[in-house]
Amino acid sequence: MMLRTLALLVCLAGAPLMAGAAQPVTLAALTESPRLSSHAVAVVDAQTGQLVYEKNANQIQPFASITKLMTAMVALDANLSLDTPITISDDEVDRLKNTSSRLAVGSTLTRREMLLLALMSSENRAAASLARTYPGGKAAFIAQMNRKARSLGMTNTVFHDATGLDMRNTSTAMDLVRMVKAAANYPLIRQFTTTAEYYARPTATRVLHYKNSNPLVREGEWDIGLSKTGYIEEAGRCLVMQATVGSQHLILVLLAANGSAARVNDAKSIKTWLESHPNTWLSG
Repeated sequence: MMLRTLALLVCLAGAPLMAGAAQPVTLAALTESPRLSSHAVAVVDAQTGQLVYEKNANQIQPFASITKLMTAMVALDANLSLDTPITISDDEVDRLKNTSSRLAVGSTLTRREMLLLALMSSENRAAASLARTYPGGKAAFIAQMNRKARSLGMTNTVFHDATGLDMRNTSTAMDLVRMVKAAANYPLIRQFTTTAEYYARPTATRVLHYKNSNPLVREGEWDIGLSKTGYIEEAGRCLVMQATVGSQHLILVLLAANGSAARVNDAKSIKTWLESHPNTWLSG
């Protein structure tokens, strides 16, 4: 299906188009838009808030471990010591999807390391431990996730867990643009989501090598300020990034791509398309 591009000068959150903005590209350029696997796409200029490119951007759907960006914000907002050790308990074992984890019950890392592994490698038990050790516990943590979403204007988003394994965590691509923009205001989230690898020592005798779940971060060829991947069967392959293409600072949201490499290939296709169609940009 041909993607809808530029959204005919529609702006994020309904803001009016800035005076002097460029006109949309010609019909010929529109017909050359990339064909993407992702079911829902939003590409937004991070500085102006203008929508550059969209496809099903307001459709509500699961978004898997993209959830962990909100988990990180809520955990950091609590101002708890990042040096406090957290030990993985039976509560962190996934009984919903029965996913595995290299963080065995009894593993101990600092809150800082749990946050890093949750963001960098999408470690589910690490994310769940942040919720359990929050003041008031998991229920209070999830309630705060939803309050935070409302405060950011994410009116089509709901959270039921801190990992994204629960398919009832649903949102839209445009709501997730708001979440990425907010998360990018946290230096530690930017740092941890763009860390390529980390060696964790959860026990005295065991060292675990973790890698970033986004190959584009590991390859180092993109200028990425923030990144998060996500996957459960119901959500498909998801990816959000804040990245620079040319001189433009962008927020990219890709949801429900088919196949393990599809979300990365879609991001590359968007980058190539924008670089080859400089008149696509809406200038302020």
